[in-house]
Amino acid sequence: MTATSVTDSAGIPVYSPSTIKATGKSEMGQMDFLRLLTAQMQTQDPFEPMDNSQMVAQMATITNSTGIAEMNATLKDLSAQLTGSRLGDAASWIGKSMLVESNIAAPDMAGQYIGQLTLGNDAENVSVDLVDGSGNVVKSIDLGAQSAGDVNFYWDGKNDTGETVASGPLRIKVNGASPARVASWATIAAVQSPADGSASKLITALGTYSPSDAISLA
Repeated sequence: MTATSVTDSAGIPVYSPSTIKATGKSEMGQMDFLRLLTAQMQTQDPFEPMDNSQMVAQMATITNSTGIAEMNATLKDLSAQLTGSRLGDAASWIGKSMLVESNIAAPDMAGQYIGQLTLGNDAENVSVDLVDGSGNVVKSIDLGAQSAGDVNFYWDGKNDTGETVASGPLRIKVNGASPARVASWATIAAVQSPADGSASKLITALGTYSPSDAISLA
């Protein structure tokens, strides 16, 4: 459409609304704000210049618009990183318990110590001692005669009067047999998902493990 100019009483060229050419843009960007602000300052009435508070408010609008755009870009990037299998790993593993090969037993959320021995041969008199960092036997669990295979052991962390006497990791000492494997259950507290997309790591009180390290999951 052809732009037809007219002049106002002060002799300043203006344009009628019907002569404005459409730009095809549905929203304004930062440069559009700057152009409008510059034009406003150039064409303002010198006897009634733009109020300082109005200028500050308009500059704040430009700054906020830029900040929101940058924040949206950051949120989109975070969303992309948390999608797919990595988010699925976190949702499916956190809060569960995994059985891992370890000679250390750590209490679960209820304070219980649970583990497993894998015997290669039958044994007549098997027992498990749970030993603290000073070498003291905190609890001795008598398992008696056991056949070859997996043998589970359990302790609630309390003495005979019901008082809690242990709250941290304890070393597992097996008596009366030479197990092929010693394992214990550990609660998964968190999942570490590296930003480079490598395999997730499961964080427990016994240490950090790969999902493939789990003998069993509960």
